Amino acid sequence: MPLFSHQQLRTLLTQHLMAVNTAPEIAQKVADNLVDASLKGHDSHGVTLLPRYIRAIVAGDLNPKAHLAQVRDAGPVISFDGGHGFGQLLGEQAMTAGIARAREFGVAMVGLANAHHLGRIGAWAEQVAEAGLVSIHFANVAAPSAVLPFDGLQARLGTNPFCVGVPLQGRPPVVLDFATSAIAGNKARVAWNEGRQVPEGCIVDANGQPTTDPAVLMTEPRGALLPFGGHKGAGLSLICSLLGAALTGGETESHNIPPRAGIINNMLSIIFDPERLGAGESYKQALLAQVDWVRTGQDGRDVQIPGEPELRAYARRVEEGIWIDEVSWQEFEALSQ
Repeated sequence: MPLFSHQQLRTLLTQHLMAVNTAPEIAQKVADNLVDASLKGHDSHGVTLLPRYIRAIVAGDLNPKAHLAQVRDAGPVISFDGGHGFGQLLGEQAMTAGIARAREFGVAMVGLANAHHLGRIGAWAEQVAEAGLVSIHFANVAAPSAVLPFDGLQARLGTNPFCVGVPLQGRPPVVLDFATSAIAGNKARVAWNEGRQVPEGCIVDANGQPTTDPAVLMTEPRGALLPFGGHKGAGLSLICSLLGAALTGGETESHNIPPRAGIINNMLSIIFDPERLGAGESYKQALLAQVDWVRTGQDGRDVQIPGEPELRAYARRVEEGIWIDEVSWQEFEALSQ
């Protein structure tokens, strides 16, 4: 497997995107987002997605020239349509608008429909937390259903991410970011590329039988992902689709969406100023006290706070570099040709 520095990958991805008529500043933004996802340990949302992005542009599912279009404005409630543009650009612009409204009104609700892949949703929570604000994000994947409902036989849900970001004084924020499926679909893709099995309890084959072979998700007849935590994950996945898509003007899984080259996301984000709640200024100390309390009395165990695994991976991969699996690298070489 080839090993690259993050600087090499930023340049490589930017060049490939510019070759398909992406403006240089947008290409750089997309490249930086994908590389940062890989640096933070999320290869499923990182540089190996670039060939799929290129195929989506060629197929017309991703419009590299699209920009954020405001649909509705009701003060603290604002809605946008992305026109299938780069989620890396649209997500940042939507959060910038939400931050401004939250500073003005104390709270903002931001709807974003029809964006191409928004990438790691934690990036948007980090952007908001850097502004000192709390955010909650409900996103759906407008694609053929890939996840079984609880006790179901047919996939009816998406991998629909849920994310919360909470800023901490003098420390990195708490960022809880996960797919509502037992594993993200792209993590199964990476495992398939690398010839690895996935953990037990994550997927079933086309007959509904448990398996650890990710090939059942990549070849016909296709199996399905399971929701995390049984009925809890399935319920949260449904909520992500109801709030993230049905209320924002995006497509839910009920549209029976056919397979497509692109990855279309919809998202509802709630952003608020924590200083305007009942705790006032004292909330900063209360947050730190609770985070520290979680670690106490654990007999030296490595208790991690949400967001810390990404920081550790980032520090390691900046030094060691980023591996690209052979299957993905062959796709990169095909792009060069």
